[in-house]
Amino acid sequence: MNHLRPRTAKICSLLLLTAIMASSCKKDKETVEAGSTFYYKLERIENFAPATTGATTIYFSFDTKKEIAATQVKTTEWDMAFGGMLTSFISGNNSAEATNYGAGSNAVGGVAIIEKPFDQVTDVPADSEFKTGKDVFGTDKEGAAASGTGWYLYDMTGLIRGDGSARKKHVAYAMPEKRTLVIRTAKGDYAKIKMISIYKDAFTADKWFIDVPMPFFTFEYVIVPKGSTKFQIK
Repeated sequence: MNHLRPRTAKICSLLLLTAIMASSCKKDKETVEAGSTFYYKLERIENFAPATTGATTIYFSFDTKKEIAATQVKTTEWDMAFGGMLTSFISGNNSAEATNYGAGSNAVGGVAIIEKPFDQVTDVPADSEFKTGKDVFGTDKEGAAASGTGWYLYDMTGLIRGDGSARKKHVAYAMPEKRTLVIRTAKGDYAKIKMISIYKDAFTADKWFIDVPMPFFTFEYVIVPKGSTKFQIK
């Protein structure tokens, strides 16, 4: 039965991390201010979290800079979904993909991931690089409970990124130094995204511990118009 042990260990780690994040859902909500989207401008969202405790999927709009209600999931009102395991797997809004949250709308979105830091990503990916399913990118191959290339590393033992102490076990590390997400929005624009943190009011790794509330997403982004081939900040 030794061949079952890696799978069993992975399942156990997922269950434990799920329990940790579920306990963090009993938290104060922080409002993300609404505002206009500007092309070529660096924007920052801090502590983005669901308005409803226990929500399994959150829908974010770059137009309003806030959460879109689940009742509007079959519309083009949202651009980026946080869903799947621990509400941390990211996808775009696409009507043509049957498995996508937005299936049946007129949305043309998708998501790509690039193994470079934000500042080094200057080219808009080719259409073939965008994934249109749901819950596409989450845990990275460098950590536990890996799903492939992802935007954060799960350090189950506290020894991959941490010092091995109890508070550094089961910590999720965003990887902006080597991973950049690109969202093709519901209406066809492109957003280059730096995922910074999954912890409330904690924006650097030295402040990430097992007992810090999560998931509260902090990220920066710049949007360029539909048809663009380059990302620019002006």
